[in-house]
Amino acid sequence: MTIRIIAALLLFTVRPGLVCEKEKRAPTSCFKARLEVKGICMNYTIKVLEGAIDTSLINGTWTDPATGKTYHNVFGLGSICDFPSNIEEGEVFYFTLNNAAQGCAVCEAYYPTPPKKLLISAVIKPCP
Repeated sequence: MTIRIIAALLLFTVRPGLVCEKEKRAPTSCFKARLEVKGICMNYTIKVLEGAIDTSLINGTWTDPATGKTYHNVFGLGSICDFPSNIEEGEVFYFTLNNAAQGCAVCEAYYPTPPKKLLISAVIKPCP
């Protein structure tokens, strides 16, 4: 009986600590961005405006060869199948990183984008 009580106490004192550690290791990251170039066939260039994103995931500087304009802290849209069609060029939105690419029919017209691509989930409202 005493062993059961000790085991129960340990379970309640250790388990919450494990949950907190898990939350600390895997925070959800949300980033503020702007759609810089809305190229044909979802060839989009997106600029990170706010958020502590890993800089190795994005292009620090990229020049659009079609216009000669230089952009900073940008990436090409990798998740073209589920990006909202109502986000217009110049519009600010928020996103989280997404590891799951969805398949869909895609046109093959090309417009230059930064070489680094990210799979994202876009939201209009700020993340919590």
